[in-house]
Amino acid sequence: MAAAPAAAGFGASRARRAAATVAAWGGWGGRPRPGNILLQLRQGQLTGRGLVRAVQFTETFLMERDKQSKWSGIPQLLLKLYATSHLHSDFVECQNILKEISPLLSMEAMAFVTEERKLTQETTYPNTYIFDLFGGVDLLVEILMRPTISIRGQKLKISDEMSKDCLSILYNTCVCTEGVTKRLAEKNDFVIFLFTLMTSKKTFLQTATLIEDILGVKKEMIRLDEVPNLSSLVSNFDQQQLANFCRILAVTISEMDTGNDDKHTLLAKNAQQKKSLSLGPSAAEINQAALLSIPGFVERLCKLATRKVSESTGTASFLQELEEWYTWLDNALVLDALMRVANEESEHNQASIVFPPPGASEENGLPHTSTRTQLPQSMKIMHEIMYKLEVLYVLCVLLMGRQRNQVHRMIAEFKLIPGLNNLFDKLIWRKHSASALVLHGHNQNCDCSPDITLKIQFLRLLQSFSDHHENKYLLLNNQELNELSAISLKANIPEVEAVLNTDRSLVCDGKRGLLTRLLQVMKKEPAESSFRFWQARAVESFLRGTTSYADQMFLLKRGLLEHILYCIVDSECKSRDVLQSYFDLLGELMKFNVDAFKRFNKYINTDAKFQVFLKQINSSLVDSNMLVRCVTLSLDRFENQVDMKVVEVLSECRLLAYISQVPTQMSFLFRLINIIHVQTLTQENVSCLNTSLVILMLARRKERLPLYLRLLQRMEHSKKYPGFLLNNFHNLLRFWQQHYLHKDKDSTCLENSSCISFSYWKETVSILLNPDRQSPSALVSYIEEPYMDIDRDFTEE
Repeated sequence: MAAAPAAAGFGASRARRAAATVAAWGGWGGRPRPGNILLQLRQGQLTGRGLVRAVQFTETFLMERDKQSKWSGIPQLLLKLYATSHLHSDFVECQNILKEISPLLSMEAMAFVTEERKLTQETTYPNTYIFDLFGGVDLLVEILMRPTISIRGQKLKISDEMSKDCLSILYNTCVCTEGVTKRLAEKNDFVIFLFTLMTSKKTFLQTATLIEDILGVKKEMIRLDEVPNLSSLVSNFDQQQLANFCRILAVTISEMDTGNDDKHTLLAKNAQQKKSLSLGPSAAEINQAALLSIPGFVERLCKLATRKVSESTGTASFLQELEEWYTWLDNALVLDALMRVANEESEHNQASIVFPPPGASEENGLPHTSTRTQLPQSMKIMHEIMYKLEVLYVLCVLLMGRQRNQVHRMIAEFKLIPGLNNLFDKLIWRKHSASALVLHGHNQNCDCSPDITLKIQFLRLLQSFSDHHENKYLLLNNQELNELSAISLKANIPEVEAVLNTDRSLVCDGKRGLLTRLLQVMKKEPAESSFRFWQARAVESFLRGTTSYADQMFLLKRGLLEHILYCIVDSECKSRDVLQSYFDLLGELMKFNVDAFKRFNKYINTDAKFQVFLKQINSSLVDSNMLVRCVTLSLDRFENQVDMKVVEVLSECRLLAYISQVPTQMSFLFRLINIIHVQTLTQENVSCLNTSLVILMLARRKERLPLYLRLLQRMEHSKKYPGFLLNNFHNLLRFWQQHYLHKDKDSTCLENSSCISFSYWKETVSILLNPDRQSPSALVSYIEEPYMDIDRDFTEE
């Protein structure tokens, strides 16, 4: 998601900034107290004692020091601002002073965010620094919050124009001066109050931008149910405001990440879940529920996400927003890029849009425009892209939340999927023009580009929408649904119930559904494209769950298997992420499907190709183990069938012949157990544990479990480390019991994906963990006493 950088990310450290400041102004001592005034102010700011504001100095003293230190008169202006902003003031003079201060700070902030600046990280920004140091930030917070104070039962009021100036100055200070954003984030009552300023269109953009930056550094997530009249506030937003508001929502509905890798381990996640159960819903979950309770909220998001460019805001209002962007620095880089696009197209079309310098405008507040000029189409498209990627992110998070089924019903009802299908070619996956928007310091292929971000967000949404949900068939059109029915009829198998239950009025229209369009662009994607991972994940999510022969054949007929094998074998893909997503997709596509194995054998038709394929599998079992699992399960099923078509595939397929060999299975089993440990288990590599269990469950079915355990013991001894593997496996299985026996979703996924009842999974694990050393199927029977280490606490190490 494209978001404004947090103030904490800019500039030097606090110590270096302070040192550079003192050096720049030639540290001096003077009255009213000896020592350096700036350092004393900084100390007072940190401790809350001593010198903290300009009002603690006389105007004469400040004027005298300003001559030496070149403070641009800011301390004196703050002194006047304090005097004219008391409770009984009419604020007229106060606003005039703000008008004087604002340009002094905006010039520095513009220099900070624009490419033209030739400043190092060590450079300080004297005006914003001095403004904050002499108490300007705290004073503006007090001024903004004056309406919360009642005098004789009446609320104080300040004008929108004055609020706008205060917000602009605060944001500029946050941009240039380290620590200001964090200090504002600690003022929870102020953060909540800021939401009320979004009721005015005049102050909405400035307020939203400041809130977004503050929430980006806030340690504790804000609760939206504490915002006064949230439902009314959001309901009164126009579509443009709602889209911008989604930038704030992205921070408030996503679970906070501590940045600690340990938090991503299953051990840590389980501990966090236990803690969460005792604490109740998280702030993110509360915020999601608050939004979903707002009438029409999801419907409006769906309309924004599927709105065509021609339906977006007219030229005049868009130019008004661009002018605000020009003076509002959060969007300076975006606007700069948009203006370059406009200029390139204008030169080509002999038309122009003339933007005034900051502050210059016509009487109606709009930039000067030629009467025969229309807003360039690329500008309209980019405007819509910037909105849609924020909206899609919010919808995606809601789809993964506790109210998933409720959100699914709503976005199906409001036709999000067919709407996105209609936008696919012209907006979502449009061809890049020569002047496609690129942010400073990036290129068209960079993931920071709005075009790229929109595509990735779109693919993430499809993945969340399709994953283990019957609404996935809305990705097809009526003709494609009929094709699924025909595939089932020809194979003489029952139609999938979810296909029969799909509401045909909610599916995609046109010649192709969204899934088919995705397959088409997927096959054309360049080898080095970062989209390959997301595309494969989105398509794989369509196949997840109970295996559907009709779904597989639908994709096989469109050449998906050959495309995957080309990427793995012929292009010799090097990206681990892409390889993992392709192996996972290939496994789901081939599982239990004889036709898929025939197609595989037809493509991998030489020993050389097969060796390349095996090399890719063996290069990282964490990435390829899901394919190994699917082939192992398929082999077991095929071996129990007498159909001639199956017999033929078993006799010809190199992959099935390779997996059928006991030494191959033992090699996989040994490595799968060896590359994981309880302390390092994550959502990504826990599949290695489940794949090893699948191999042993199938061995148990054939009464060969003791044989496999004996072979593991021998392999241990051959490595000169007796007990190290089986002890590790014992601990992993103990964790498996704790993890899966209390999580219905995970156990259901295991059962559906393997077609092995979960009771058989549990029984096999219990047999392996049997403490009886006389049991031929118990792990302890194969660990010699001196090397036994099976009772270690999971929290150790």
